[in-house]
Amino acid sequence: MTTALLVIDVQNDFCRGGALEVPDGDAVVPRINAMLADYPVRAFTQDWHPERHSSFASEHPGHQPLEVIEMGYGPQVLWPDHCVQGTHGAAFHPDLRTDPADLILRKGFRREIDSYSAFFENDHATPTGLEGYLRTRGVTSVVCAGLATDFCVRWSALDAARLGFEVAVALDACRGLDADGSLAAALDAMRQAGVALQT
Repeated sequence: MTTALLVIDVQNDFCRGGALEVPDGDAVVPRINAMLADYPVRAFTQDWHPERHSSFASEHPGHQPLEVIEMGYGPQVLWPDHCVQGTHGAAFHPDLRTDPADLILRKGFRREIDSYSAFFENDHATPTGLEGYLRTRGVTSVVCAGLATDFCVRWSALDAARLGFEVAVALDACRGLDADGSLAAALDAMRQAGVALQT
């Protein structure tokens, strides 16, 4: 069995002082750094939005961040402008060890659709290419870590399970936004999908 570590969106905008700060988000960095040597395959994801991305609340007059609206592909949370391509906010946390990454996958780069999952856009149909990469590397199981537990980690874990990978989430290497109970809902959804929640 070959296991991959998926390091999800440990970027400046999700850490202290960022545009979409996840509480205590910086705390995942040393834990993830310590995990890297334990896995033969390490894939990092990076939110990588163009300016004026359709998921930004600023593109929807009269709406505020964290409101949910219906898009052509389903419900979409509106976010503050964040992780804009080429900006400091989109860069990885400066203390995160990125040299061990075998793959850095950028997602959310299509202006008209968001991408929480490392595997699919938010239409749950358009692939990012990560599944094919992992299959060709002989990966059969994945461990997810990063930000945020209740959004990009959740959907990455659920999609990995749906695709037939054995999946675990290292909760001590994740932090959540917990918007209106989203963290509890995420943990419940992952448990029901057979995802192992490691503490």
